[in-house]
Amino acid sequence: EVQLVESGGGLVQAGGSLRLSCAASGFTFDDYAIGWFRQAPGKRREGVSCMRSSESVTYYADSVKGRFTFSRDNAKNTVYLHMNSLKPEDTAVYYCATLTRLLNGCSGVVHLWGQGTQVTVSS
Repeated sequence: EVQLVESGGGLVQAGGSLRLSCAASGFTFDDYAIGWFRQAPGKRREGVSCMRSSESVTYYADSVKGRFTFSRDNAKNTVYLHMNSLKPEDTAVYYCATLTRLLNGCSGVVHLWGQGTQVTVSS
């Protein structure tokens, strides 16, 4: 089955850290751009960080720049979002996605969404 499975979400205090994982099954990341998105209650889904398939460029939203890091383990067919210095405003459901076409930032044509993982940051 072709799918993306996220894990690693949870409840953390402000200033803490979490690492989200996204594993692909049934296909490899090689031919796709990959992105992390999030959606907070009552808000639109937004791109957090996106990486081109060539790994040449990684985009970070201004709100997470310097705190979040996108990494990739090709051997495990898994990508990660390392989140440090978390703030209450980072609270959201986080999704990974593969994109067949990445334009600028995290805008593009989504190939597949994961199911999402909840991140809650308490103040």
